[in-house]
Amino acid sequence: MELRQLRYFIEVAEREHMTEAADNLNVAQSAVSYQITKLEEELGVKLLERVGRNIKVTQIGYIFLKYVKSSLKKLDEAKEKIDEFLDPQAGTIKIGYPTSLARYWLPTVISAYKNDFPNVSFHLRQGSYANLIDAVKNGEIDLAFLGPVPTNDPDLETKILFMENIVALLPSLHPLAEKKRIPLSDMRNDKFVLFPKGYVLRKLAVEACREAGFEPEITSEGEDMDALKGLVSAGIGVSLLPESTFYDSTPRFTVKVPIETPKARRTVGVIIPKHRELAPAERNFYQFLIQFFNRLEQYK
Repeated sequence: MELRQLRYFIEVAEREHMTEAADNLNVAQSAVSYQITKLEEELGVKLLERVGRNIKVTQIGYIFLKYVKSSLKKLDEAKEKIDEFLDPQAGTIKIGYPTSLARYWLPTVISAYKNDFPNVSFHLRQGSYANLIDAVKNGEIDLAFLGPVPTNDPDLETKILFMENIVALLPSLHPLAEKKRIPLSDMRNDKFVLFPKGYVLRKLAVEACREAGFEPEITSEGEDMDALKGLVSAGIGVSLLPESTFYDSTPRFTVKVPIETPKARRTVGVIIPKHRELAPAERNFYQFLIQFFNRLEQYK
């Protein structure tokens, strides 16, 4: 069984036409037909059958197609890893990120890295907290930004890059909007708009309110940062969000107010697999992140 035969088979099976497949492969139709016949003889089954001028995949052919595509994908990924080892300043880095870091920190660090290593490509994947952790563990992505950084996970190596405050976002006409800073307990009678249950930023907000001595009344929910900010802009309620999500701007009709007590904070950092070695391009980026945020800390 040869790789060439498998690639020819996939092309014909997906196009269901021998001539079109041969044209796309840039080889003679007779060569494609011959190689697939050899493949079928080796396997002892018919993978394709002719129906008029078209080709149809047999039932066993569909099963074989599924496994062949999966196997060739793994081989292509392995070839990519080899290319990265040969040239660590190129390659593709697969990064996961949550919505709370998408607007400012993610483009900031990637832009800085691309200035130094312009030939590196990035495959970016947004996801929930739990999904990003699972994706790093099972190898779907190389590393992920997270806030807060998980602790005591035996399958992860974690690095805290910085700490940031959780701040109050209030409608501009809110009675506390003119304050320079507020105790969180002053918001005990407000209606809150937060992420749905299961989101880590909701958990942080609720825990901060409980530390301040009250249970927040959550009347509305949003699954992304812009949705929550929009609800506050509309005067639906107040929210508690990471300070870095306001670095570019504060939404209109809202006011960002620091919380005096209790100090609500979160760690922000990066996670990588503990039991799987990173490729050189991935390891370079990981080290760059640590140095990048160390320099920022020194300038504070």
